[in-house]
Amino acid sequence: MTAENLQPPKALLRPIGKALVEFGMIREGDRLLLGLSGGKDSLTLLHCLRHFRRHAPVRFELGAVTVDPQVEDYDPSGLKPYLATLGIPYYYESQPIAEQAKEHMEKDSFCSYCSRMKRGILYNTCRREGYNVLALGQHLDDLAESFLMSAFHGGQLRTMKAHYTNRAGDVRIIRPMIYVRERQTAAFAAEAELPVVPDSCPACFAHPTERARMKQLLAQEEIHNRTLFKSLLRAMEPLYSKNTPD
Repeated sequence: MTAENLQPPKALLRPIGKALVEFGMIREGDRLLLGLSGGKDSLTLLHCLRHFRRHAPVRFELGAVTVDPQVEDYDPSGLKPYLATLGIPYYYESQPIAEQAKEHMEKDSFCSYCSRMKRGILYNTCRREGYNVLALGQHLDDLAESFLMSAFHGGQLRTMKAHYTNRAGDVRIIRPMIYVRERQTAAFAAEAELPVVPDSCPACFAHPTERARMKQLLAQEEIHNRTLFKSLLRAMEPLYSKNTPD
């Protein structure tokens, strides 16, 4: 099957559709920009959003943007012809974030600094190109990891939000995959032979991160508790449902 005709499985579309409806993520006439790193998660979300653009009862536009932090071994340039094949408007934003981090990140981890810089670039691209919604590809595993990191190290009950408006009030941020497991995006990316960019965040892989430790901890616990993520989802509901800026 060609990329243009690629059909995500119902096992992915159902939880994404549920989130879209439950949180009113997409509204009539929205112009939606997807943050596309080139990893399995954002590429999976790209194809799911293409499906909903064709079949959802609301009309919306879809574009994609990649932020290249100019990190060694990360080359997302192959996404350009792929997006052209799909007929999706595509924006490629390159900025030397890795070099800037050496001077400006202070007490931040590289991942925190890079994330903050990327988010600013994504917002600016939305404003410049006239998009009012920014879609991000985090899934349930990401929410659970953030929840544990915040509780363990920050003494706070926090996680990523499903749908909220930024502090400036001009961009809505949505995470349509909050009910999707990482193993689902990995399976789809492999079966569909998506053009996954190797090490889509190589700088993070080069430095041991707390998120990686949380991922390992959750994987070990899930061996003994098969309903672990169902329980975590229920526990996090008051947190990810808040419509307040991060």
